Amino acid sequence: MARSTDPPNIDELRSLVRTKGLRATAPRLAVLRRLLAQKTPVSHGDLCAELAPEGWDRATIYRNLIDLTEVGLVRRTDVGDHVWRFELVREGGEHDSGTHPHFVCNSCGEVACLPDEIVEVKPARGIPRALRKKGLEIQFRGTCDRCA
Repeated sequence: MARSTDPPNIDELRSLVRTKGLRATAPRLAVLRRLLAQKTPVSHGDLCAELAPEGWDRATIYRNLIDLTEVGLVRRTDVGDHVWRFELVREGGEHDSGTHPHFVCNSCGEVACLPDEIVEVKPARGIPRALRKKGLEIQFRGTCDRCA
């Protein structure tokens, strides 16, 4: 078995998919492998561009992203540009509980994951109940270091 810091091998990915009640198909594993290699959320189009040389079509990739999202292996977010971006839920990792904050550059559109500790939501009188629940999406906007 791989150490917790090592990326899962193909057998571990198969097992992970099966424990969630899905079949470990070749396209599903290809999507997971690509998401595992990403450091930031990626769009369906980005994944299609990466997986097209392997012979996977857009519809197959999309269906697998939705299936993986529904069972909680992948998280889907919209940073305000009406483009869904997907990222692997890394249990026991930096972003293993619910959603985490993102930084979106106003100039180039780059999306970066931020550490969970950057934002702390504290209970207070008069705040909406939704702020007490998990599943919040918090986004910061500004100019990234490259565009500044």
